Amino acid sequence: MAVEGGTRRVTRRRVRTRARLLDAAFRVFAAKGFGRVSIEEVCEAAGYSRGAFYSNFASLDELFFALYRERAGLIAEQVAGALAVDGPDLDVPACVDRVTEVLLLDVDWLLVKTDFLVHAARRPDVARTLLEHRERLRRAIAGRLARAAGPALPAVLGGADGAAHAVVAAYDGVTTQLLLDRDVEHARAWLGQLLTALLTDGSTPAQ
Repeated sequence: MAVEGGTRRVTRRRVRTRARLLDAAFRVFAAKGFGRVSIEEVCEAAGYSRGAFYSNFASLDELFFALYRERAGLIAEQVAGALAVDGPDLDVPACVDRVTEVLLLDVDWLLVKTDFLVHAARRPDVARTLLEHRERLRRAIAGRLARAAGPALPAVLGGADGAAHAVVAAYDGVTTQLLLDRDVEHARAWLGQLLTALLTDGSTPAQ
């Protein structure tokens, strides 16, 4: 029992250490920019040694992907939850309203993600991993659109998968503008307009 209790304590401590490193890294990345931050700075912000860092992450890239999984998972859950309310039918205008109301639009996260995107663009191996992570959100959207009954998606999108790519592209574009003007409410409104335009063919009256 003593061994089991000790193992549980070690596991809990490791989880706390990892969480503090992730939180500290996010704050430092947002303040200084990914690529301008050292492992030592992350450790200092978290109050840990380099040993604690390397017992949890092999590199800053790996740490970023842990952050990305958390944020991408949250966004995927938000989108999937908003899309699931209608059941088998999909009321596009109402659905878009729900998505844009709950969707994470955090400027600090967008800063960190954009910095890392530039970093990944110069490293094909990192770019491949980032693309794989981005697929989670796209698959969640495509799966819901594919299951939906009701008005067909515009033919130009080429089905649910193409529509999901368009939705993610619209999100990327709106969040790029948000980085510059910091106007979250305008970003939500503009994203709603774009998504409604993308997912309806213009022949169905708004409900």
